[in-house]
Amino acid sequence: MSKIVFETERLICRRIEPEDLEPMLAIYGDAEAMRWVGDGQPITREQCVKWLEVTNNNYRVRGYGMFALVERGSRSVIGFCGLVHPGGQEEAEIKYALARRYWGLGLATEAAAAMLEHASAVLGLRHVIATTAPENLASHKVLLKAGMVREELRLEDDGKHTQLFGWHDRQGENAG
Repeated sequence: MSKIVFETERLICRRIEPEDLEPMLAIYGDAEAMRWVGDGQPITREQCVKWLEVTNNNYRVRGYGMFALVERGSRSVIGFCGLVHPGGQEEAEIKYALARRYWGLGLATEAAAAMLEHASAVLGLRHVIATTAPENLASHKVLLKAGMVREELRLEDDGKHTQLFGWHDRQGENAG
């Protein structure tokens, strides 16, 4: 099976490899980059190693998971994007993170839009969600530009709210 998942004008999205541990740690270990992710705390080397194991298992079980984003020009890993099922949830959820120096260049939107196209065309998924902090307006813009729609504001068990976004594949709705 090919390691390349899809390519865009500026990015190559491929399966994560063990050598991606350092770029993963650089991005997910950056406190500012992790401000809106999970509990808002950077992750440790041990958590990155565990994440690699979980990702490889997702590839085996689902055929997808998180993937590395490689900048075409430099061939450097600049971020990660993928589809996951946190906590075993039914819906696939799109996730992404880029090294801070690549923020604001439209790369997250480019990756997210291509990932949604891949979800439909290759994986046959018809519905994908995204969740963000209500205050994370930059991610809201990325998701909307990528083709998702804002859905309800969800109250979580910890009393905080999560903004839900949804994407529904309309392919084939009018066929036949």
